[in-house]
Amino acid sequence: MDSGAIRRWLALGTSVFTASAILALASPATAHAAPTQCEGRKVRTLTFSTGSVKIYKQGGYLCAITVPKDPGTHRRMTVSVHARGLHAVEDTGLYAYRAGPVTVHVGHQPVLISGRVGRDSKSTGWTRF
Repeated sequence: MDSGAIRRWLALGTSVFTASAILALASPATAHAAPTQCEGRKVRTLTFSTGSVKIYKQGGYLCAITVPKDPGTHRRMTVSVHARGLHAVEDTGLYAYRAGPVTVHVGHQPVLISGRVGRDSKSTGWTRF
């Protein structure tokens, strides 16, 4: 291999490396962030005086989000999905806009879904979706 060919290969390698570094740095920071919405179709909304629980289904998975009636103020919120025979999956904390999403594979099991905003709450009772 002559010296011209070596220089061309080094130039090509350097440009490929530089381009990949630029693409890696230019990618959005939210690419690996947690999802903020549920996927699937909305199957039910449980409303109560301080907010609502939105329930979505896709395949054998259920997803739930609790949203306040008046968003923007931090308050205690909870969303919980409990498939019969399994442990409940819950998101609880001081939130301003939503609690969740919580996604659980439920298959054909009865499910108990509940949500709370402040002092008021709502639950589905054991039901199938």
